[in-house]
Amino acid sequence: MRALAVDGSPESVEHLIGALAAALDGSGPAVVPGLVEVPAAEVPDDVAVVIATSGSTGEPKYVMLTAAALTASARATEARLGGPGRWVLALPADHVAGVQVVLRALLAGQPPVVQDVREGFRPAGFVRATRRLPHGARRYVSLVPTQLLRILSDAGAALHALAGYDAVLVGGAALAPALRERAEAAGIRVVTTYGMSETCGGCVYDGVPLDGVDVRVAEDGRLLLGGPTLARGYLGDPGATAESFAGGWFRTGDVGRIDDGRVTVLGRADDMIVTGGEKVAPAAVERVLAAQPGVGAVCVVGVPDPEWGSLVAAAVVPSGPEPDEKALRDAVRAAEGRAAVPRRFLFLDELPVRGIGKPDRRAVADLLAVTPVHIPNDPTR
Repeated sequence: MRALAVDGSPESVEHLIGALAAALDGSGPAVVPGLVEVPAAEVPDDVAVVIATSGSTGEPKYVMLTAAALTASARATEARLGGPGRWVLALPADHVAGVQVVLRALLAGQPPVVQDVREGFRPAGFVRATRRLPHGARRYVSLVPTQLLRILSDAGAALHALAGYDAVLVGGAALAPALRERAEAAGIRVVTTYGMSETCGGCVYDGVPLDGVDVRVAEDGRLLLGGPTLARGYLGDPGATAESFAGGWFRTGDVGRIDDGRVTVLGRADDMIVTGGEKVAPAAVERVLAAQPGVGAVCVVGVPDPEWGSLVAAAVVPSGPEPDEKALRDAVRAAEGRAAVPRRFLFLDELPVRGIGKPDRRAVADLLAVTPVHIPNDPTR
């Protein structure tokens, strides 16, 4: 294995590009993007990339991605988006989403244009990266919701640049409906993605699986993913591999449903809130709140309560003046029922995040645990 420090600079990404190209064609060893300590275990010959991921539990896992799976993912993305094109890399290249941008670009015949994100994502830097793309070629970029929001808020040249892309993949965290509507109203061609390191990144686009990808719902409500983009397993952890990969399926930690072939992710199974004996899916509450006027971003968690077991609580980033709490509660009650109504609200300038932009639910829960209850207990519960 070859571990590479990828700090977001164009120089470090250039080294990664060469190493990935060699790993894909078999002339070089498997690549580990990022200087992490991986288990002292034998890497199968067909593995090209090992992604270190902490997931939602904080426990490290080392996902083995084969050249065949990575290529299948990149080709399926290319087909879904309408053909090969030039990519801008605006994500950290030590995450699977960043690695996939590099691989898609290489398979399309040109390396990606790299935005320097060592000091964080800046709309002005995105404009400079976009200007380096050739005219006439299809343009693609992959972003997280926070980056999309920054470009929309910055407006001006960055928004004009983003509107010129043939597809803007948005993943890593749930995209609020209001944010998507705002982006599309500005002419942005948004494509939401769902996937994880174990599926070579996004494998479901706008709720529809990529060609060759299979999705099922297990008896316990968890989503099962199958097809050619699945990882080989976890390096040095046969127990975890056997638990998560079986019979050609990867057992995700997400609860979801499938309606007429379209996948809806309801949230993490371990994020489900049990309040007064009733189960509440945080993602369902987040969707309702995110659709309300004045809500820019939201994260819903459960916080301990001696009477109810857990209380539903929400951290909200306003898009302007603070929205009315009663209006927010009423909207949730109408859509999801009394049990789902948040008992606590906390308004923040921005949500705590981890990784490439996922809300840090543990940090949010810690903040909400000391936030006073805003409404009395509902005697009808």
